[in-house]
Amino acid sequence: MFQSPTYGALDLPEIRKRIVAYLSADPERTYEIVIGTDSQPHNGQGVDFVTAIVVRRVGSGGIYFWKRIVNKKKYVLRQRMYEEAVMSLAMAETVLALLRNDGITKYDVEIHVDIGAFGDTREMISEIVGMIRGSGYLVRTKPESYAASKVADRYT
Repeated sequence: MFQSPTYGALDLPEIRKRIVAYLSADPERTYEIVIGTDSQPHNGQGVDFVTAIVVRRVGSGGIYFWKRIVNKKKYVLRQRMYEEAVMSLAMAETVLALLRNDGITKYDVEIHVDIGAFGDTREMISEIVGMIRGSGYLVRTKPESYAASKVADRYT
């Protein structure tokens, strides 16, 4: 189950209905569909991964849905960043399958990763960005990766 601050607990078919209704409410506007994952380790007791699906009406807010997965496995930072990227890619494919009949394509979906040019993740940027671009998606890193570094991070 996914969660939404606006709609509560939802499954994927309900998310599709909400996204389609949101896009249809103002069809002349520009929209972004963004997927991002963030994680938080818990003292060697595992890692919380939160993936967010964000539908942004450019210049006028948006809606989002999030899902938590708790993994008891121990991760080093590099493994965790790759796992976040893989989870976002998997969710992007799920969202595409969900909205394919509504005219949404890979060109309409963006993936945000919680890595940036500063800090411990800077050495992984080219690898992870290359992996996501190689999968056919647009990708954003910090500070533009709001779906991962703001929305998903809020729930880790």
